[in-house]
Amino acid sequence: VQKDHIIYMNLENIEYEYIIDAMALNFEVKEKIVDDDKYYIFIDEIQHVISFEKALASFRATLNVSIFVTGSNSTLLSGELATLLTGRTVEFEVLPFSFSEMKEYYEVNSLHFTEDLFYDYLKYGGFPLIFSFNDEASKLKYIKALYGSIVSRDIISPGVKIDRELFKKLSLYILVNAGKEFSARNIASSYNSKNNTNISAKTIYNYMEKMKKAYLIHEIKPYNLSGKGVLKNADKYYAVDSGFRFINTNTINYDDTFFLENIIYNELRFRGFDVYVGKTYKGEVDFVAIKNNQKCFIQVSYMLTNAETIEREFKAFSPICDASPKYVLSLDKIDLSQNGIRHINIIDFLLNKVTIQW
Repeated sequence: VQKDHIIYMNLENIEYEYIIDAMALNFEVKEKIVDDDKYYIFIDEIQHVISFEKALASFRATLNVSIFVTGSNSTLLSGELATLLTGRTVEFEVLPFSFSEMKEYYEVNSLHFTEDLFYDYLKYGGFPLIFSFNDEASKLKYIKALYGSIVSRDIISPGVKIDRELFKKLSLYILVNAGKEFSARNIASSYNSKNNTNISAKTIYNYMEKMKKAYLIHEIKPYNLSGKGVLKNADKYYAVDSGFRFINTNTINYDDTFFLENIIYNELRFRGFDVYVGKTYKGEVDFVAIKNNQKCFIQVSYMLTNAETIEREFKAFSPICDASPKYVLSLDKIDLSQNGIRHINIIDFLLNKVTIQW
């Protein structure tokens, strides 16, 4: 595509401050189109334009163009843009770096990468700017500032009636408990007992819905492995980035595996899998991962340090009659595969040294 047929605008640039509504955006774009050939329009931070969806719909209806827009507020992130432009949009969620992308970032910038950096990734997550800081204090300060800006900009915007401090406290509390079975009633009860408050389950649920729309958390629904179907109720939630969990704990309890589960869940989504928690008549399997109409089952553990742990993790698959591949992922370097169930090192998996196969 020739450069004069590419239109790019970053609406956070003060040069475009005058583009405040759909009419101004319409005028600006049409001024740049001088022939009937196809143009490619790229607009960053489209949410700064009032009624921007009207301009985009008009471009699609009257011009020979392809349009690419980014945005970072709840109007875009909740999928409402797709509703406003039904049948004319494809929405892509941009995720923080995976661990393999972190490795690529280090290599491109001539930084020394070792697999031990996985533990930094586990704590601080994959937002790209985090890798420009060298000390823990700066990294924590950045993640807290980032989280605060998302909450202020995308959830508690001017005019929204919500208790700012309460939301921040509860949202961080919810993130700390990401990966655990969800119950708004239980979270409310636990939070109230620890903080001597009287928050209702409805408030917790409403806050979680706001966090979902801002893509701070993702819900993972249960998959009935006996009835072979997806159940409607949400069972668990995972944080979009592990750094958001760490800022409210400042420590990682590896034995509870929830940090590791969060990393694996995000990696599976990054690779294009639909991910569920598997429900059996005896308990659950951490993940059912489905892609191209094929599935596999995954258990996540920190370390398989003793016979009891090994038996627990591998035995989780015993109620499953499905012959689809089954995997146990842990940080062990020794291959402990058994009974047709493959054992994979987590770091090797994240760096694509090994993969889950059908």
